[in-house]
Amino acid sequence: MISLTQTWFGQSPRHAALAPLAVSGGLLLGALAFQYLGGLAPCALCLDQRWAHGAALVLAIGGLIVGGRIGWLLIALAGAAMIVSAGIGVFHVGVEQKWWAGPTGCSASDLSGLSPAEAAKRLMETPVVRCDEIAWSLLGVSMAGWNAIVSAVAGVAIAALAFKRVRT
Repeated sequence: MISLTQTWFGQSPRHAALAPLAVSGGLLLGALAFQYLGGLAPCALCLDQRWAHGAALVLAIGGLIVGGRIGWLLIALAGAAMIVSAGIGVFHVGVEQKWWAGPTGCSASDLSGLSPAEAAKRLMETPVVRCDEIAWSLLGVSMAGWNAIVSAVAGVAIAALAFKRVRT
């Protein structure tokens, strides 16, 4: 029986590039569907996660085009970009769960001790879409959490398998 790794990563990098293209492309399409079909506008951390997947797509396309050892390296870097998105997703989950503070531009500010005018000014500077609120969840896991899980698992597998091919 042929394993999945032999099927996707035993061939050429042109074949293996389909894995990060499918995963990052699927996650980006899902995020865009939630935004444009579901009406859920992204926060700043959501956009950062999307940029990392965009980088993974560009790198995977490069691996698809170039081929050879450089192609494998580009695919490994695409996996690394997915891991970066997972890291941002973990940070975003922590912000949503109030485990730590998020970026000041997209989280609720501590208004205690401020004058009413200062508090109003701070509230007006806070974006409508906040990073510290869960807009959607499935099975108790937010979109940022699902991105972190899927991106970490796929990114680690893709990067590890492709880096192994770079060295051979």
